[in-house]
Amino acid sequence: MNPRFHNKIDIPAGKRVLKGELLIPQQSKAIIIFSHGSGSSRFSKRNQAVSKYLNKKNFGTLLFDLLTEEEDQQYHNRFDIPLLAKRLALTTEWLEKHPAAKDCRFGYFGASTGAASALKAASVLLSIDAIVCQPDLVMDELKFVQAPTLLIVGSHDYEVLEWNKEAYLQLRCKKKLEIVQGASHLFEEPGALEQVCELAAAWFEKSFHPKKINHE
Repeated sequence: MNPRFHNKIDIPAGKRVLKGELLIPQQSKAIIIFSHGSGSSRFSKRNQAVSKYLNKKNFGTLLFDLLTEEEDQQYHNRFDIPLLAKRLALTTEWLEKHPAAKDCRFGYFGASTGAASALKAASVLLSIDAIVCQPDLVMDELKFVQAPTLLIVGSHDYEVLEWNKEAYLQLRCKKKLEIVQGASHLFEEPGALEQVCELAAAWFEKSFHPKKINHE
């Protein structure tokens, strides 16, 4: 792959600087922003695997840390959904202005608290065109989400499965709930993560396809 942009980046977030890695394939017209769950980072093997799969499907990806190293040491910050959603929104607005992202559309991929942050940010940002996530809590903001949303959960992740069913009922946008049979919370079973990748890519392709890109 010879991407048009691939580099480590520093993202300004108020007085903080967030670390990330942005990769945009040559012909990409959409970038998926990863919103990591509690205690996770841009080095998450699961998210890196999904990111590489999406890159092969010609999607750009942004893996970044919602918290600085110092902030992550404070355990409560990992569950501060308003803070995480604000960081995600700021990062999205920053990326929209990045020269390499010109004419690109944007989607979110998130799990756990990262999913909650993605849904909360998307409830106020109109620039998000698609979401794939695995929420582990139900929020009041779900009814305000407009972007087509795919919920993915393992059949053996019993408590989170119930949360996803409830979240699905509260969403008023275009939506779908996919249950990966035999999978647990981290999709570590053979073939489970591959199914997540395939489902995510298909959802993004379907959600991004109908809208024409404005090249003016």
